[in-house]
Amino acid sequence: MKILSLDLASTTGWAIDTNQLYGTWDLKTLKDESMGMKLIRLKAKLKEIHSVENLDLIIYERAAGQHTASVIHQSKLIGIVEKFCEENGIEYKAYSAKELKKFATGNGNCGKDAMVKAAKAKYGYTEDDDNVADAMHMLELCKQELNV
Repeated sequence: MKILSLDLASTTGWAIDTNQLYGTWDLKTLKDESMGMKLIRLKAKLKEIHSVENLDLIIYERAAGQHTASVIHQSKLIGIVEKFCEENGIEYKAYSAKELKKFATGNGNCGKDAMVKAAKAKYGYTEDDDNVADAMHMLELCKQELNV
């Protein structure tokens, strides 16, 4: 089963395999671009990776938080992912930040540094990007739940 894990943001962390296939997508808008360009970039990245990996499931973190603008932003990105999945016959699933953090570190309220540190310890991750670390943890959580 091919699972794509996404930590959706302007810099989106992704992982298909915690040992070798992970990275970030820069979705940031450039000067004089609308928010729509970020959504178009995300859809293009999804198309590109699906054409190579033939995805069965896409997982992502649920939109949550105290800042209305960031929740709206993340919700728009989630909408693109879900529409892409529906159009391509791909299943999708969401996780909360709390359950992801609890799985990764044992503490549902830990910070970004703890998530990166846990990814380094568990998967041999050598970089410092919390977006990728989150995607890796989410992928492993899902794999454990599905026994794959």
